[in-house]
Amino acid sequence: MAKPIELGLTLDGEDAVRFQKYIDNPTYSEEGRRLIREASELAENMRL
Repeated sequence: MAKPIELGLTLDGEDAVRFQKYIDNPTYSEEGRRLIREASELAENMRL
């Protein structure tokens, strides 16, 4: 049987709260949106 991977990252306190808020409602800059759009187009064009 395979052993589970342990990431070793633990957030607590205010860090955990801020991370969860971001996961629930992520924000992106215009540059971030442009990069995501470009990556999506590249992936679409590279499909086999």
